[in-house]
Amino acid sequence: MTKIAKDFPGQTVICTFEVTPGTAHDVIDALNAAYDEVISRQPGYVSGAVHLNDAQTRIATYSQWRDRRDYQAMLRSAEMRERNRSINAMCRHFEPVMYEVIETWQVRGSSDAATAN
Repeated sequence: MTKIAKDFPGQTVICTFEVTPGTAHDVIDALNAAYDEVISRQPGYVSGAVHLNDAQTRIATYSQWRDRRDYQAMLRSAEMRERNRSINAMCRHFEPVMYEVIETWQVRGSSDAATAN
């Protein structure tokens, strides 16, 4: 399960994909297959998620890795290079970016006030 926390010691990667409503589900199918068959089986993989906006024009993936080198090794594998070429061909644009979690907010206890972790 993906847990977003500022004390996460690993690498967070958010990748955005610009797609058309006609290709959105093809890209999602390719991403789901990549996560199921390759990405989630790589050393250092922690968790991930795939998101689609309401207009079906943007997809975002969120993944967590033990270390940025694990993520980079996965990207360099022959299998993922081939899959990324195929996914890229279905997108207008896609961009993976490595992030550090700075802060998270959630409702705590019975109060409706959001608090930082």
